[in-house]
Order: sequence, then C-alpha cells, then structure tokens
Amino acid sequence: MNATLIGIMAGLFTILVFTIFKRLDKNVIYGLILAAIGFLYVGYTWSDISALIINLLQALLFLMLAYFGIKKNSNYMIAGYFLHGLWDFMYGHVGDPSLIPPDYDWFCSTYDFIIGFYLLVLKFPLNRNGINDQA
Repeated sequence: MNATLIGIMAGLFTILVFTIFKRLDKNVIYGLILAAIGFLYVGYTWSDISALIINLLQALLFLMLAYFGIKKNSNYMIAGYFLHGLWDFMYGHVGDPSLIPPDYDWFCSTYDFIIGFYLLVLKFPLNRNGINDQA
C-alpha cells in the first residue's frame, strides 16, 4: 500500500514540477522519463543473463515509444506509459521478481498510470459539459 501511495505522490510531484517550469517541452520531458523507466529494469536485472535480455528488449520498446511520442504523435507516449504500467504488473510472470525491489511493481505501475492519465487528459481535454472536444 505504501508503494502505491508513493507512486501516486511521485507522479503528482512530477506533474507539478514540470507544470511550474512552463518553458520546458513537456513532450520531451515525459518522453525522456518513459525511456528511462524502461532501462531501470536493465539496471536491476544485469546479474541474470536471461532477465537482462528480456529487459533490454522491453527497454528498447519503451525507448522507441518515447521517441515516436516525441517526434510523431504523443499517442505513442501515452500508450507507452500505460503499457509500462502493465509491464510492471506482469513482470513476475516473465522475469524473476526477486531481482527488482520489493513492491516496485505497485510503485512504478501507479506512477506510470498517473502520468499516462495526465498526458491523456492533456491530449483530449473535456469541456464543461464533460464531452471530449476532439471526438
């Protein structure tokens, strides 16, 4: 439960910090974060070659989603955050969960979903009637 609360707080803090610094390109900032969170797993799993290979592949996937989210369309980045949140939950079925910190899945997935929802709301804001203006 603490990991989830810390993930929520870290996500909201990230949003607050980059909202205050209005001159920064939010698309680039959130793309860099998405690329970095994929590579955290590489750092945690370097001691196990099979886990390392799996995590290098997932890190490259999220790096590419970040790149295309910055260069082409932010939908790639939004999808990347939600997919990374799902990756956090399914990692125990794909890799060795003992290689990552305890409760990291809850912390990271919560963080990913908070940022993903924020980017989704930025992309598709609701008007006062609760209707998506871009639909």
